[in-house]
Amino acid sequence: MKNHLNPGINWRYVRQRAYQYAVLARLNKPIGIFLLLWPALWALWIAAEGMPRPGVLTVFVLGVILMRSAGCVINDYADREIDPRVNRTKDRPIASGRVSPDEAMLLFMALCFSAFLLVLTMNTFTILLSIGGVMLAAIYPFMKRYTHMPQIILGMAFGWAVPMAFAAQTNSVPKIAWLIYVVTVLWAVIYDTMYAMADRMDDLKIGVKSTAILFGDADRVIIGILQAMMLFALYLIGQQSQFGTAYNIAVLIAAILMVYHQYLIRYRQPALCISAFLNNNWLGAVIFIGIAASYY
Repeated sequence: MKNHLNPGINWRYVRQRAYQYAVLARLNKPIGIFLLLWPALWALWIAAEGMPRPGVLTVFVLGVILMRSAGCVINDYADREIDPRVNRTKDRPIASGRVSPDEAMLLFMALCFSAFLLVLTMNTFTILLSIGGVMLAAIYPFMKRYTHMPQIILGMAFGWAVPMAFAAQTNSVPKIAWLIYVVTVLWAVIYDTMYAMADRMDDLKIGVKSTAILFGDADRVIIGILQAMMLFALYLIGQQSQFGTAYNIAVLIAAILMVYHQYLIRYRQPALCISAFLNNNWLGAVIFIGIAASYY
């Protein structure tokens, strides 16, 4: 006889909740994973001189996915009163009521705990550094209320995988690691300012701060200056690592891509600013190819 009192697990409900959690973590929009992953891969390849240990590589790839997902969850939790008032974000799971704030916090803690379990397989130095990464990821979403430069905190959070990668591979963080870190912070300010340019009008209405608002009409010029600084830092990385033609070609292609991004944002049209932001994925990939090719 069928037991109607214990029908078992409602798999349809489980699938629905899992889908909403995946959307909340932006797993349907992996661009953030790639933008976080490329600097980590740059660092791993340089730290390991082209041959990162498989276990370390696996931990960092999975860790990037988990921490980027956690960052998206805590960002939407922090913006739960703001997102419903912005056209581009009003349909996000928390803003639309499909996921409760309490559910989001539980998911954030679960993702962070999972990432911490991964990092426990690394050496003590890496484990200690990971604490800084979690703190940066947790405070970033709240910075837009207090400073016009939350993009710098984003860059610091995204770049924290760089010193961790060196620590995991070599149990040290040499000077070149911090140079790569600087490149990552500059890059994050560049592409996230482009992203913020798309939301500038909404952000001004609701009082949210960003570099796009801070830079004002000088946004393209300042982005150009930051791009030049990033290219120079990439050149210095190549010099210190004694990279040759392949890497130099990659940096040249990156410069061409930056010119293209300036072309896309020339009229500050929101859709084209988002396109420029998304296209930065190719810039990160090109630099990685240049690094890998220099070793192989």
